Amino acid sequence: MDGAARLEIPIHDHGFIALVDAMPRLVPQGKTADAAIVQAARVSYGEGTKKVSEDRGLVRYLMRHRHSTPLEMVELKFHVAMPIFIARQWIRHRTANVNEYSARYSIVPDRFYRPSLENIRRQSTANRQGGDETIDAGTAGEFLNLLDRAEKNYHDYLKLTEQGVARELARAVLPVSVYTEWYWKCDLHNIFHFLSLRMDPHAQPEIQDYANAMFALIEPIAPVACEAFLDYRLEGMHLTRLEIEAIRSGQPLASDNRREQSEWDEKRSRLGLDPTASPARAASQPSGMPRPAGVDE
Repeated sequence: MDGAARLEIPIHDHGFIALVDAMPRLVPQGKTADAAIVQAARVSYGEGTKKVSEDRGLVRYLMRHRHSTPLEMVELKFHVAMPIFIARQWIRHRTANVNEYSARYSIVPDRFYRPSLENIRRQSTANRQGGDETIDAGTAGEFLNLLDRAEKNYHDYLKLTEQGVARELARAVLPVSVYTEWYWKCDLHNIFHFLSLRMDPHAQPEIQDYANAMFALIEPIAPVACEAFLDYRLEGMHLTRLEIEAIRSGQPLASDNRREQSEWDEKRSRLGLDPTASPARAASQPSGMPRPAGVDE
């Protein structure tokens, strides 16, 4: 962190993510936190080799072969402010240590998330959990008006707490668009798992913004591990046994599950294979087609 007390990135109107601590604090001069990963991986061999190129190769090997324990030697602590509806998605990742702002002890600050008109999305017909294209302006305006009315509950919330209503009950009138904050500490292996899900294009855009900012804060601290994460996890691809067999045989995917078929079409598109073409025809086109022996399971 180069001696800084915190490194902060603002998000949306009132949110932020700040890196406030990192372990290891002590690394050899000229090296990054990647050195702690290498040190743990080579514990059986003492100090081992010293070339940076060999260290990089080892970190990439660990990521490629899912040897995750050495990555757990790097830990990072963040201070985050986000809407409650984002916090409730985030807390599903149960591998971190978390301490959240308490609305039982303190008054909730007057901060609410409001999307822009163009960011109000229509419910996706393909993904029950998310939205896709922008909804019409009239409906979007109705939604923003509803948010206005929900936010007005804040003044009643303050009034009722001043009249003696317990804070632990009064907070029940506040919408999930109100902001909360927490300190969140996690090791690098589990952070990468979090990022692999929340930086994914299928994740809700609002939490993607936080995940992308988190990655930007981590990258200078463990650049080799972050590069390997991009290469082998986030921008890599896992192929199932059925998908590998479809590539080898040139036959359709041996599954009648619609979601599985849709996922296979998406992967074929990423591989440069036309998802609208028949598998046999696609298999006959060598351009962009990986050789079966080279398929990475």
